Amino acid sequence: MTGRAPTTGRRAEPWRQRLIRGLLYGRNVDRAAKARARVGLAILAFAVVYAVLAGRLVMFAVGADSHGARRAASQDAIATARPDIVDRNGEVLATDVKAPSLFGEPRRIIDKDEAIELLTATLPDLDTAEVRDRLSSRKGFVWLKREITPKQQQNIHRLGIPGIGFLRENKRVYPTGAEVAHLIGLVNIDNQGIAGMEKWLDNNGLADLHRAGFATDRLQKPVELSVDLRVEHALRDELLKAREKYKARAASGLVSNVKTGEIVALVSLPDFDPNNPREAHDPERINRLTTGVFEMGSTFKALTLAMALDSGKATLTTMYDARGALQYGKFTIHDTHPLGRSISLSEVFTFSSNVGAARIALGQGVEAHKAFLKKLGQLDRLRTELPESASPILPRRWSELNTITIAFGHGIAVAPLQAVMGINAVVNGGYLIPPTFLKRSEEEASAIAKKVIRSETSEKMRYLMRLNAEIGTARQADVKGYYIGGKTGTSEKVVGGRYSRKQVLNSFTAIIPADNPQYQLLVMLDEPKALPETHGFITSGWNAVPTGGKVIARIAPILGIEPRFDLPPSDRLILAASRTTQ
Repeated sequence: MTGRAPTTGRRAEPWRQRLIRGLLYGRNVDRAAKARARVGLAILAFAVVYAVLAGRLVMFAVGADSHGARRAASQDAIATARPDIVDRNGEVLATDVKAPSLFGEPRRIIDKDEAIELLTATLPDLDTAEVRDRLSSRKGFVWLKREITPKQQQNIHRLGIPGIGFLRENKRVYPTGAEVAHLIGLVNIDNQGIAGMEKWLDNNGLADLHRAGFATDRLQKPVELSVDLRVEHALRDELLKAREKYKARAASGLVSNVKTGEIVALVSLPDFDPNNPREAHDPERINRLTTGVFEMGSTFKALTLAMALDSGKATLTTMYDARGALQYGKFTIHDTHPLGRSISLSEVFTFSSNVGAARIALGQGVEAHKAFLKKLGQLDRLRTELPESASPILPRRWSELNTITIAFGHGIAVAPLQAVMGINAVVNGGYLIPPTFLKRSEEEASAIAKKVIRSETSEKMRYLMRLNAEIGTARQADVKGYYIGGKTGTSEKVVGGRYSRKQVLNSFTAIIPADNPQYQLLVMLDEPKALPETHGFITSGWNAVPTGGKVIARIAPILGIEPRFDLPPSDRLILAASRTTQ
């Protein structure tokens, strides 16, 4: 026998396996218990995975909005959220609501013909050819109809068509309807601003926020406008009545704070309901106060006389020859109500003398006239928050004849809001303040105001406007207790290349109150017709002025202007505070 040790049935374990086993299980570990633990861990992992999958399926089933949203993100625009727009008192003018929209996923639709037939039967206004074209595309997502009603959503849901779903979008609504249409503007189907303050919002950062994904629902601060919905309603109501009464082609008006430049109300008729965007495309429904430019007629005489007084070359008592018509070359300038004598500068304003205004402007000279109007912002395009604006129409070559006609508001066409800005400067102490549709304090206005005429000139102009309400063409707007001042304007419209006496644009501008103006009112009537009560006349004093008086009676209490009675006439109340009565 040899000395070899007996062998057992078990082969010795290599050192590498012993090392691995030791690292995995350690020493003296029950491998059966460890195996059971591993099986349990695997079961738990599978349970978590299936729970996540089940949760996602439930989300897809009850929340098709987010499902459609992801698909739509790269294919079609989704209506984004916008901030509320409110008036100066917090009344909502524009807000977002949620509305369902119908979409399709062409790749998931089994029977396209059946789907098209069912959808067009449920929504008869759907265009069959368009729906077929969209559902036949290779896109993963297509819109079929935006902003459907809950009832329509319910009916389509009951059809159970695979690949057809709904997405809740933001829909812009305007609770006040047409009340502030031209000011607010409107949005397109994707909730993007395309006019008015809505477009201004997008142009001033909202569109960038949307692209960056920061403009989420209800996280945006409301935009506060300067408009007062109460004043807006009263102005629009009176303009609607006046347009109907005088059979006018159009009517418009605005109320401006002369010390801040805030626009408190703006109405242009015919207007439109921004909830029904199709109306906005009618060319007759433009905003005449910012988009339109017009010859403003005799209201421009306020600027002509302010120029003369501010230059120091004329006083309230300076006399001008108005004994007859003014002949300039082949052109003849007439007065509507000629006095047949020399008249003072005050009388030029009170009796609205074209001849007198022309002689005043000629006395200043062409260059001085141009410079003054430019200083008051009448020769450049007026820029405000509203994107819709127009450049003034000016003479190609400004001659003495142009100065003559522009002196009484013909031969130059400006936006009415532009003229209001100029007259504000004439009566507020001489400060040119850019108009705004946003809330602005007097301190903020003072910081951007520009002194354009002397305070003494402004005082004399307030006197002249009050005098015109006492004895001149603005008498029918002199509402007792409010001490208004005013100026009328009747500009003949150009028809067939010639001025027509039967087609006129009438305007009336009023300041409230005249001794310390707070607000300016502008009323415009386009092509009013004569009535028996106007004795056949169509001039401003017979229609725009009484309309302005009715507006003032309604808005003055709203604006917080307290009535004052038994006040002295303008020469004692206004001129008494002036350094000189000349």
